[in-house]
Amino acid sequence: MTSALPHTDLPSAGIPPLEVSDLTVRFAGLTALDSVTFTVRPGTVHALIGPNGAGKSTCFNVLTGVYRATEGSVRLGEQELTGLPPHRIADLGVARIFQNLALPPHATVEDSLLLGRHRLTRTGFLAAGLRLPSAAREDRRHRARVREIAEFVGIADCLGHPAGSLPYGRQKLAELARALCMEPKVLLLDEPVAGMTADERRRTAAVIAGVRDSLGISIVLVEHDMGVVMRLADSVTVLDFGRRIADGAPGDVQNDPAVIRAYLGEEATQQ
Repeated sequence: MTSALPHTDLPSAGIPPLEVSDLTVRFAGLTALDSVTFTVRPGTVHALIGPNGAGKSTCFNVLTGVYRATEGSVRLGEQELTGLPPHRIADLGVARIFQNLALPPHATVEDSLLLGRHRLTRTGFLAAGLRLPSAAREDRRHRARVREIAEFVGIADCLGHPAGSLPYGRQKLAELARALCMEPKVLLLDEPVAGMTADERRRTAAVIAGVRDSLGISIVLVEHDMGVVMRLADSVTVLDFGRRIADGAPGDVQNDPAVIRAYLGEEATQQ
């Protein structure tokens, strides 16, 4: 169960839309994405789903600057993201959580979350090394914010523990908290409940809903658990072989014949 998150550096209003237009990615003649278009409305959960190999991970990699688009555009409000390196896209407010755990196992959870505050740190190396009062004040402010976010996500009791000692589900929540420490405008979640128990899935889904409802952050969700997708998503885009085959409200997409064929196969749908 999440608690309300106090004042954030990010205003809940004024989050820009994330607009993906005619996105195409080719690798040595193979088309991984073919003119994919969708818009993530501000403060919503937008699910990106499809069978294995549909192009979901490729799309995430373009959104975060890991891959370059062959054609098309990705815009966050008025800001063009296409072609920018990953650190610039992160600076503009796009945070990502990967499917695999990426926490430093021997660092405490608090120190791991502080890594998410790095782009917001203004203290220079010299001031920090000399422990100047300005550096100490900023460090206290960042640690206070880390504690607020940890409380919101439900891991405040773990801050002093090594990240690697946490159960799997709590490590995933710690990664979500670290991303929130960046104060993002858009949060990309790559299979956030994969490998979790039913209870951990429910808890994580509640946190994700709280991020949207309490903070107004836009969320792009890749997830194979259709129960979680249908409960959380405001909109769904379905990919198959790199092409968009459906886009709309979860209920409409779930009943779309093209989506059913993509997941079950032509023969299965005719039985």
